[in-house]
Amino acid sequence: MKKAKLFEKLALGPVELWNRIVVAPMCQYSADDGSATDWHLQHLMQLGMSGAGLVMVEATAVERRGRISHNCLGLYSDSNEAALARVLAAARRVAPAGTRFGIQLAHAGRKASARRPWEGGGPLAPDEDPWPTVAPSAIPFGEGWHVPAALGSEEIERLPGLFRRAAERAARIGFDVVELHFTHGYLLHEFLSPLANRRGDRWGGDAAGRERLPLAIAEEVAAALPPHVAWGARITGSDFAAGGIEVEDAARLASALKALGGSYVCVSSAPITADVRLPIAPGYLVPLAAEVRAKSGITTRAVGGITEPRQAERILAEGAADLVALARAFLSDPRWVWRAAESFGIEIEYPPQYARAKGMRGEAAA
Repeated sequence: MKKAKLFEKLALGPVELWNRIVVAPMCQYSADDGSATDWHLQHLMQLGMSGAGLVMVEATAVERRGRISHNCLGLYSDSNEAALARVLAAARRVAPAGTRFGIQLAHAGRKASARRPWEGGGPLAPDEDPWPTVAPSAIPFGEGWHVPAALGSEEIERLPGLFRRAAERAARIGFDVVELHFTHGYLLHEFLSPLANRRGDRWGGDAAGRERLPLAIAEEVAAALPPHVAWGARITGSDFAAGGIEVEDAARLASALKALGGSYVCVSSAPITADVRLPIAPGYLVPLAAEVRAKSGITTRAVGGITEPRQAERILAEGAADLVALARAFLSDPRWVWRAAESFGIEIEYPPQYARAKGMRGEAAA
């Protein structure tokens, strides 16, 4: 029986993955002033045991005002670093040998100062301790959202250093992969999209101007990381809105990141403005990943509506992507990789304490 591509090895630059399954970064909204808590401890230990080749830690703010909510993870202080180091060390102790861990570095921009999803989402009210938000232009995310302050040139020039320092902390903690968050409506997506960036200076205007800050950040992070740490970016495949980012823009950005030494891109999307509605369906972003991969030649990760092993295998076998990332599927079934391996007749390492569960396949094996 031919081995499933899902379980073939893959190199992300200097980092070898033992399979092509990735736990996508998922915000937990459970930090204490940016510092990981016991929730993160159990969450990442559980995902570390999953058998995924790469486990990505959620969007992690590079400065305090860059958090989405009061409870979002950050890596801007010594306390943040110490708390996350504790969590990562524990996750490594229970993970199968060869499991790699990555972190996504982010700035929420005009979507910061928001409530947690289960508290209604949306912008914080005046009595909820909101903070001033920033963006490339003084345009709110949507009706009722805070009007952000347009960043001045000096503030923009400070941002690559914030990402660099967070990347240095990530490497010191022991992460294998650093991912830059260039999508989902947050600050760097705001700079890239004509729908949010209306600047007339060198940080806006044409595509080269809109890409200038994200690429400066990528260059700074690349220079800061030791050679054994890989880096990449999560980018927008399409804004799904007239006048916004198209897949050709995504492919051009991916090519530029590859030229700077980026090992991969993850092709994703989320609304750049509150009124955008994405065409959510099984695998709905996969065609965008396929086009970016074909045009840029960079290692590409697909995400979005990927839930079943046969579906994930088909994406890889057809050459649409090199890796697949799953989010909600892992929340629903942290043993998804075990079920997938069993469905393809592949032997993988189980924690001996849980080995008695071998063969007890659920819906994920279908």
